[in-house]
Amino acid sequence: MNRTARIIGLGHHVPARKVGNAEIEASLGLEPGWIEGRTGIRSRFWAEPGDTLSGLATKAGDMALGAAGIDRKEIGLLLLATSTPDHLLPPSAPLVAHRLGLQMAGGVDLAGACAGFIYAMTFADGFVRLHNKPAVIIAANILSRRINPAERASAVLFADAAGAVVLAPSSDAGHGILGSSFASDGSAYGLIQIPAGGSNRPFSDGIDIAETRMTITNGREVFANAVEMMSRCSAEALQAAGLSAPDVARFVPHQANARILNAVGKSLGIANERIVKTIADYGNSSAATIPLSLSIAHGANPFQPGEKLLLAAAGAGLTGGALVVGI
Repeated sequence: MNRTARIIGLGHHVPARKVGNAEIEASLGLEPGWIEGRTGIRSRFWAEPGDTLSGLATKAGDMALGAAGIDRKEIGLLLLATSTPDHLLPPSAPLVAHRLGLQMAGGVDLAGACAGFIYAMTFADGFVRLHNKPAVIIAANILSRRINPAERASAVLFADAAGAVVLAPSSDAGHGILGSSFASDGSAYGLIQIPAGGSNRPFSDGIDIAETRMTITNGREVFANAVEMMSRCSAEALQAAGLSAPDVARFVPHQANARILNAVGKSLGIANERIVKTIADYGNSSAATIPLSLSIAHGANPFQPGEKLLLAAAGAGLTGGALVVGI
């Protein structure tokens, strides 16, 4: 089997409500400029009351499928990477597939936190190679509804967005995933979490509503762990692909924090102008940031045949990974 999986469509969507730093700084009693100075974020988009996760995902997927220009009956699989599904049960992916008109596709959610898109891309790449059918990967989150507005560490970071990629079979060995590396570190399991609402501490236990909100217990440890994991996985993925940093046309990291992006880029020796950054205008939407960034970057400066992209992420769990992808 010599098939590969190439990217043939990209899409993204954000809610209509744009939230500038001034609004959040005022609510937290922070001085003007505090958020941008520490995170690199100037604004982000938050969902309106009528917005749903499946709605955001559907719009991003529709844009990517439109760009791909293929018959939707050909799609064999839809993977939805999300930490904020519409419901705990059922999964949201079948609803998104239905709304997109993917009549012949399987659909399932994937909970991989900020690294969810990296894992979903890997699984979809394998599906396309094995079954010779296109697949859709969507990453989407509505994190504004999981923010604890009183906790500075998380309230200034998180955003809502969706990004999508369509993969299709190819016979070109230069397409698709050329190298990969994955990692997890359960010893840091509690650094980023929503403490209650799962089966360990269900709602029936009479938990406080604040415990169902996102919390970052130690920002400095998150920073150090994220930089180390993303740097290590990126170096390993490049080695697996038989490439080095100068071969990377564009580095598209998870948009966690501008300081993390810069630190990882410096560690790898990737020049700043080759790092795709969307965090200033869109904030941190967890798994959605990489496909969102891919779509925006392609719209501004289209990817060219033969380009090699490096994608990397690390997040809650801790879980992370990196991919080298050929265009």
